Amino acid sequence: MTGPLSAILGFGLFGVFCLAFTEKILPIPPSHVLLLFLGMTAAPDGATVAILLMVTTLASFAGCVVWYSVGRRIGSDRADRLVDRFGRYVFLRPATYRKLGQAYRRNHVRVSLLAQFIPTVRNYLPIAAGALCLPALPFAIATLLGAIIWNTGFLLTGYLLRGSGRDSFTVGLRIIVIVVALETAFMLALRYGPAWRRRIGLMLG
Repeated sequence: MTGPLSAILGFGLFGVFCLAFTEKILPIPPSHVLLLFLGMTAAPDGATVAILLMVTTLASFAGCVVWYSVGRRIGSDRADRLVDRFGRYVFLRPATYRKLGQAYRRNHVRVSLLAQFIPTVRNYLPIAAGALCLPALPFAIATLLGAIIWNTGFLLTGYLLRGSGRDSFTVGLRIIVIVVALETAFMLALRYGPAWRRRIGLMLG
């Protein structure tokens, strides 16, 4: 994976933007992997971290706007059918999409913000926002704020690992495993745990 990423990064900030935008459309590599990699390899100083944060946040936000626009254009019923048909190919289970969509109806600002901290969900929940015709401005503000917080955490972690003297690959891999484990636990809770679903619903709603 490092080879193709390094090749794209050869295009500079445009390459970084393209990587972050593409990850928002199809999360390969996942954002936490991409951001850690950028922090560890493409940020020689704090000023560069700030620039990378700006570029990756704008790219993530642009990807969210694309999915919001798609949802707005096709409407709720067609969005549901689209997820039913193609969701499995982009790691999005229809049941998960519907549960989070229900939470969206109750409090779209809070869900837009919290969705940015859940891998995979953060990529595709804007479809629901658009399909439900939720107000664009609150969605945009919450999504942008969430993207800033998410991107800052992983970029800064990667940057600090680079200068820590530790084995960056090993520590980075552990962080990725933890994030994947948390994502898996969240998805399992949505699917199998009624009590956890109620708690998550209360948190989101």
